[in-house]
Amino acid sequence: MVATQDITAGLGPPMTARASGSISVRFGICPDGLHRDCVVDGDTFWLGDQKIRIADIDTPELSPPRCEAEKIKGEAAKIRLLDLLNDGEFSLVAGDRDEDRYGRKLRRVVRDGQSIGEILISEGLARRWDGARHHWCD
Repeated sequence: MVATQDITAGLGPPMTARASGSISVRFGICPDGLHRDCVVDGDTFWLGDQKIRIADIDTPELSPPRCEAEKIKGEAAKIRLLDLLNDGEFSLVAGDRDEDRYGRKLRRVVRDGQSIGEILISEGLARRWDGARHHWCD
């Protein structure tokens, strides 16, 4: 069963959590050091002090990339995720597992009934998550 879960309680401004579970935050690219409301890569971001891994996709690795092609596509996925997150309110939807082995919250990111992960897949910047990472090198 899939349920919308609000993980925004207690995170404070500049986040807005609405009764519908919608989240509106202005994200940036994560700098070195403190991470808050920022994008790490094409499938990972910080919401307040919580690290979120988009559960339904896999994007090219940036830390470290295995080749130049993976680096280029990974940077494009990161910038596109930033744009998508900043494009308006979204909801986080929990699935079967709450967290991955790294302590990241596993969530689908949904806006107006559409998965942001599916948008990245349709644009060639992500793949459906099949339980394993695959390289993006030619």
